[in-house]
Amino acid sequence: MTKIIIRSLKLIPVLALIGLPVASALTDKTKETNDYLIMRTPPPAGDPSKSITIHQEVDFNISPERVYEALLDAKQFAEFSGRPAEINREVGGAFSLFKGHIIGRNLELVPNERIVQAWRVVTWPEGAYSIVRFELKPQGSGTHVVFDHIGFPEGLHDHLAAGWEENYWSLLRKYFH
Repeated sequence: MTKIIIRSLKLIPVLALIGLPVASALTDKTKETNDYLIMRTPPPAGDPSKSITIHQEVDFNISPERVYEALLDAKQFAEFSGRPAEINREVGGAFSLFKGHIIGRNLELVPNERIVQAWRVVTWPEGAYSIVRFELKPQGSGTHVVFDHIGFPEGLHDHLAAGWEENYWSLLRKYFH
């Protein structure tokens, strides 16, 4: 296994501040040591369905502001997804998406640039949260979204990766056209 050392991890203090159990945001494969977080990650080769990381990049022909608003405005989210959404747009604010199937909290919000959320499916074990990060980068008159989803339960990679395409990217493409 490869070891990656992250020296400036802001996630753990943020999770603690908003009341999420810190241990729940980490997988069994992580251990905290002093001021460092050592994450054991599988080698690049192997079965991608066992991966605990999803990385996707998507382009939209609209501004980063419009993408940001669609992801954080409850009315717009419900319009593009076709399902009820409740979203508190503040850091630490809770959200409930897809008629309560996905819940979580906003960890970092940089208007029109970045959204980082503690995110979970309600059927996951109590207190188990993953982290999603949307980076919105201007690209001409459009937006290049760099998306990462980490820390979800093992074995869900393919299901979740397909879910982001079906329930976010394809629906947003339709919504913006």
